[in-house]
Amino acid sequence: MSSVLELLDREHILAGLTATAQSALSRLELFPMLDSTNAYLQAGAREDWPSGAVCLAEQQSAGRGRLGRRWQTPFGASLALSLLWRFHLPPDALSGLSLATGIAAARTVQTLGVAEVGLKWPNDVWWRERKLGGILLESGGGSGEFYVVAGIGLNINLPPFIGELIDQPWVDLREILATTAIFRNSIAATLINELVEIFTRFEQGGFADFVGEWAKFDIIAGRRVRLQMLNSTVTGIARGVDETGALLLESESGEVKPYIGGEISLRVES
Repeated sequence: MSSVLELLDREHILAGLTATAQSALSRLELFPMLDSTNAYLQAGAREDWPSGAVCLAEQQSAGRGRLGRRWQTPFGASLALSLLWRFHLPPDALSGLSLATGIAAARTVQTLGVAEVGLKWPNDVWWRERKLGGILLESGGGSGEFYVVAGIGLNINLPPFIGELIDQPWVDLREILATTAIFRNSIAATLINELVEIFTRFEQGGFADFVGEWAKFDIIAGRRVRLQMLNSTVTGIARGVDETGALLLESESGEVKPYIGGEISLRVES
């Protein structure tokens, strides 16, 4: 099948935004090529750009995932979007925000008719045991006003040679939807709408408001997982998350302990 490439278009994206998202948006910038949408908005944050700045790129030359991993974003084959948001909250009140960001991505994929989208703690979007997308949050600022740059990457129509560079099972929307006619501008607008709604709610009630919704997308609950940390490894049964977004892990003794994101790599064992 030949691909139908829809280039990102500012006016099309703006037309798909809700009134709430339009009022929250301070700028919308699109680039054919960028090193990293997250890095671009981080630079803007340091120059005091207001909350609600959004950046998208057709291609990233230095896209990143968690733990320094490279995120493959060839031209027009994915959705690479970042949002700058300023919170009037202390940094510790933002625990669980990466999980809430994942919910925004999962909701967006659901609107396309994808019924089996799931979330793998703390930041991956999955479909049938394969990675469809990822989340990277980076932050800065002081205690009075803390900013977050939330980056979301979704695989749309990856060429085979890129797939050979990815070190884990992956999938894209072209395969899931069995079509090459995928409208990235509509997806981008829906994702912005969801992010604005979720970030606004998060500032009011934190992750506690989203624990129930996370559970609906949680694909590792009840499964044996391995957590690789800086100096240790633990295994156990995943038992969902708490109100801070920490993973609840049940050991062989039956003890349940919380583990917060940070520098933790999770692998599903069964």
